[in-house]
Parts: sequence; C-alpha cells; structure tokens
Amino acid sequence: MKPGQHDVVIIGAGIVGLASAFHLLGEGRSVTLVERGGVAEGASFGNAGAFAFTDILPLASPGILRKAPKWLMDPLGPLAIPPSYFPHILPWLLRFWRASLPDRYAHSLIVQSRLMRLASSAMEAMLREAGLESLVRCDGNLQLYESEAELAAAQSGWDARAREGIAFEHARGARLAELQPGLAPRFTVGTFTPHWQTVSDPYRFALALFDAVMMRGGAIARGEAVRIEPLSEGVRVHLADGTMLRANQLVVAGGAWSRPLAKSLGDAIPLETERGYNTTLPPGAFDLRRQLTFGGHGFVVTPLATGIRVGGAVELGGLKAPPNFKRSLAMVKKAAAFLPGLRAEGGRQWMGFRPSLPDSLPVIGPSGADPRVLYAFGHGHLGLTQSAATGRLVADLAAGRTPSIPLDPFRPDRF
Repeated sequence: MKPGQHDVVIIGAGIVGLASAFHLLGEGRSVTLVERGGVAEGASFGNAGAFAFTDILPLASPGILRKAPKWLMDPLGPLAIPPSYFPHILPWLLRFWRASLPDRYAHSLIVQSRLMRLASSAMEAMLREAGLESLVRCDGNLQLYESEAELAAAQSGWDARAREGIAFEHARGARLAELQPGLAPRFTVGTFTPHWQTVSDPYRFALALFDAVMMRGGAIARGEAVRIEPLSEGVRVHLADGTMLRANQLVVAGGAWSRPLAKSLGDAIPLETERGYNTTLPPGAFDLRRQLTFGGHGFVVTPLATGIRVGGAVELGGLKAPPNFKRSLAMVKKAAAFLPGLRAEGGRQWMGFRPSLPDSLPVIGPSGADPRVLYAFGHGHLGLTQSAATGRLVADLAAGRTPSIPLDPFRPDRF
C-alpha cells in the first residue's frame, strides 16, 4: 500500500458504519471511519432503541396507503409532508406507491424476512464478540389496539409473521394488564412479541461499539465527505475542508447524507429523509414494563436506562428545514392520555434524519461506477436492527465472497 493510502475508508460513524468497521477489522482489514459530526450523533443517537427482528412488514404496503390520507389531514399526526416540500418528494412518493402494490409488497416482505433472519444471527454474534450483551434486554414488545376491528385489520401482518415462525400472543383483559399495567381502558387488546429486544440506550450502545472498533485497531478522521473520485489505484474521497483521503476500498454508510455522494459517482439513488421526533422523559416517569407500540398513532414508548422515550412518526421534509417540535409535544400529549399517570414534564426533545428508500429496503452493494465503492445505507426505521447484518454483508463484498443472502434486491441500480 502506498504511503498515505488507506485500506478501507468508511464514510459515516453511525451504527451501520460502526458495524461494518467491526466486521472488516475482524477480518484483518485496516479501517478508517470518516465522520462529519460526532460519533453516532445522527439517527443512531435518538432512535427507539429496539432490535426489531420481528418487524418484517415493509413500510411500503397497501395498509399504509389506506391510512396515509387520514394521517396527512393532521399536520401533527403520524405522517406529514410540508406543502413546500411536496413537489420535491413527488417522484419518491410515486415510487413508494408502486412498491406498495400487492405483488411488489409480497416480494419485499420475503426479502425483508430473509434480511431479518441474518440480522438476528449477525447481531447475536457481534454482541458476543464485542462484549455488548449486557447492554441488551429481551422483554418483548406490546402492540396496542383500540378495538377488535383494529386488530382484525392488522391480522394479515400477524399471519405473515406466523408463516416466518415469529412467536406472538394476542392479549386481552387480565393478561393485557399483566403485560403493561396502567393502560387507558380505550386499549382493549394487544399483541405481545416476546423475542423483541431493546438496548439500554441506543447512543450508549453505539459508543460501546465504537470503543470495540477502536480496540480492534480502527481509526477515525473528522470531516464532511462531499465527493468520491475513482482513481487507477483506489478511490479518492474529497472532504469539505479540502482534505483528500485515498483508499483501496470505500464504504458509503452516511445515512441520510449518502445521496449526494452516490450522485458524485453518477449513481442516482432515490434516498429521502424521514424526520423522526422524540422526547425522552426522566427515568421513573412511568412504570413501563416493555416497549409499547401505538401503531394507529404512529409512535412507540420505550423504557431506556436514560429515561422513557416517546417517539416516532414520519415527517418527509428533507435535511434543511428547522425542526417542528410541536410534533414531539403532540406525541407526549397522546402518551399521557394513553398511559394515565405518566409524568410528562422534564423531557428532552430530539429530531433526527432516517435515510429511507421507497421500497423499504436498504441499498447494499457496489456502485455502478466503481466496484471498489460499496453502498450501505437507506435502512429507514431499521438501521440499528439491521446494522450487524449489513456489516457482515459489507465484509463479504469487500473480500470478494458470495454473500450469505442474495443481494440482488438491495442493488443500488434497482430503481
């Protein structure tokens, strides 16, 4: 390797970039992470903290299309698009609609299920190798419904999970109260998935993985990558401050900021930004036994070591608009109504950017312009869940091995 030439450079020190680094270092590669901000301070900082391996249903689905018109009528509801942003996002919405058609949805469900099986086994191995098992607990998830009719409308999704061997239990009455005491009586039925896992805090988890990466010999460089340039020997990364890095191989795991980097190579990938909001209430704000999902309202409530996190919803508004924290307040207000006794004061608000593709599947694979550039972004709500699987697949591609699952559904040029 020439002086100044890096072996592998990874753009992005979020959870996907860190998992990719961990796997590559484990195979003896030399890895340098390039991060525009702080380590894991993007979507990896404030997510809901779940390993949602049972969440195999693509967001692009016939069900979401039925709900979307009603949700869009409420500017603080589960789905919002600022009017000024609508013309920009219209092509993405059309692709989302096509991905929601029954045949494409069925295909994406099969692909997502396959990726989730790998995600579960790869995460188990990474936790063990990195010594992170103490940061994870398995207390399940409880999806809540306000009527039997609402559960019946969701039953096809549970049937799909049953076909994949995912365990769940519909709970009512005393059993529902046992799983989560103190629910408002409007919630008459819930579905409990016992194998759902939650981290103690997603930011703490990511920092612990970063420490494991550094222990394996990883390095980090600060700066914003703005352009990628193929060379006869390797790839050059241009940073905003004029610095340039050369690498034998490059992994783009920059989350919501990945699209312009791919575009600099001529790869047109329709990555959009879901702006997610949450509020983390102080520890002890409620006797919360496990993560609760209020699917009809588009948010979850999660017990973390750092407090109780109330968050979710989708605002398709890009990277530049200022946060609208009225959305956070609306979710906390609903949570207080759904969980009488919740102490809703003293919370910390946050907004982050989820990198989302219209078919609900990430991009994992080589650039069409240069196979030495590997893409690993676009995981939407599932970056933490699918991080270890993505890291393993990146390591396979970097080594020239046949990946453990077919990657054709994730290829960058599928759009």
